[in-house]
Amino acid sequence: MFETKVAILVAGDLAPWQKLNVTAFLATGIAGAAPEAMGEPYEDAAGRVFARLLGQPMLIFAADPGDLARAHRIAGERGLTCAAYVRAMFATGHDAANRDAFRAEPAEAPDLVGLALRGPRKDVDKAVKGARLHP
Repeated sequence: MFETKVAILVAGDLAPWQKLNVTAFLATGIAGAAPEAMGEPYEDAAGRVFARLLGQPMLIFAADPGDLARAHRIAGERGLTCAAYVRAMFATGHDAANRDAFRAEPAEAPDLVGLALRGPRKDVDKAVKGARLHP
């Protein structure tokens, strides 16, 4: 059992490609913020080396706007590592524009379509309470 937990909440109203895109971006955010959570590189039977992966499972939840807002609030209150994706980022074409779109959102009520959290298990559980595991 891990002392920490990783959970990714993704808005249920997104197109499938958007859900996958948001999940991928958020997972890299958690990996970048928690390098200590990364496992060792993988090596195949021929000795070829592959990139490291996060060393613990990530739970993916289907979320509605209320789930995302609650998780965002609790993450801030409990100091969880948090990665966020807002709807306006779908209209941008590069990383700097994504950061500008994110910065333009209201700090207390961004239009979140995805949120990734990492921290103590009980705190992450509290943040995602009510959200359903993604089907």
